[in-house]
Amino acid sequence: MNAKIASAGVRAFLILLTGLAVNLGGSLAWAAPPGSAWGVNYFPNVELVTQDGKKVRFYDDLIKDKVFAINFIYTRCTDSCPLETAALRKVQKALGDRMGKDVVFYSISIDGDRDKPDELKDYAERFNVGPGWTFLTGRPEDVTLLRQKLGMYRSDGQAEKALNEHGISILMGNEQAGQWIKRSPFEETKALVRVLGTRLQTKSTATLTGNHEADRVPAQSSGEALFRSNCEVCHSIGKEDGLGPGLQGVTKMRDRAWLTRWIKTPDKVLADKDPIAVDLYNRYKKILMPNLRLSDSEVEELIIYMDASSKEVKG
Repeated sequence: MNAKIASAGVRAFLILLTGLAVNLGGSLAWAAPPGSAWGVNYFPNVELVTQDGKKVRFYDDLIKDKVFAINFIYTRCTDSCPLETAALRKVQKALGDRMGKDVVFYSISIDGDRDKPDELKDYAERFNVGPGWTFLTGRPEDVTLLRQKLGMYRSDGQAEKALNEHGISILMGNEQAGQWIKRSPFEETKALVRVLGTRLQTKSTATLTGNHEADRVPAQSSGEALFRSNCEVCHSIGKEDGLGPGLQGVTKMRDRAWLTRWIKTPDKVLADKDPIAVDLYNRYKKILMPNLRLSDSEVEELIIYMDASSKEVKG
């Protein structure tokens, strides 16, 4: 996943389960026909296991009569999954006490052979996720079937050659109303909250019109745009820590060559047992910094933005 993919993913589209589309406010939309319900006859009611070891059925226990968001991850991912989980965590926090009551999240492992409940539980705890968000595992063939039915699997197989090439998207839905919306997890948090907290709460067909980015001033530079789409779900540009450290003064604290290498290939820096990287990894709950496949110029633009936006740390 790189900044270009994340940027492209921001353009939302509604998932087409029937193969029929209409245009609503510039978005592709699908809705169940009046009187029709996409129930157990469409969705595979496969058995999955939660991070607590509880066996559940996908349709009966997870999505029936619920408003939800679903994504597919695996715990050993060094690319998009940590970033995707961090982005959804921001949405969860913004939804507040509506999580678990009005809205539920499901993260399903695509690596069921290795991601057992204990691994998923540890992964969820590292990200400090709260109530209403369930991590699940299951037989790989069942998870593949779910992804196919949910429109989150590349039929040509190109994205399935390696785990780290799986699709980056979340499916939001209201099963009872027959509403299905496929979005990028890296979209503006407020826009995703509006969809889950308001638009999908009705029984009428959602029409996603309007500008979801209107609440935020556009990025003033390419570096700022890169930071917003790739970094701010884990880091602040100030002193405040998030899932990762606050970045105020980081360009003064770290050697420029080291910082460039860390941003560009954090997985390789950590694999080399770089002492700074190992310390950061251990201090921040062993959450992997993803390799975003940024170009040299994109890394430079990010550093320039962080340098211009951070005040030097005193003392």
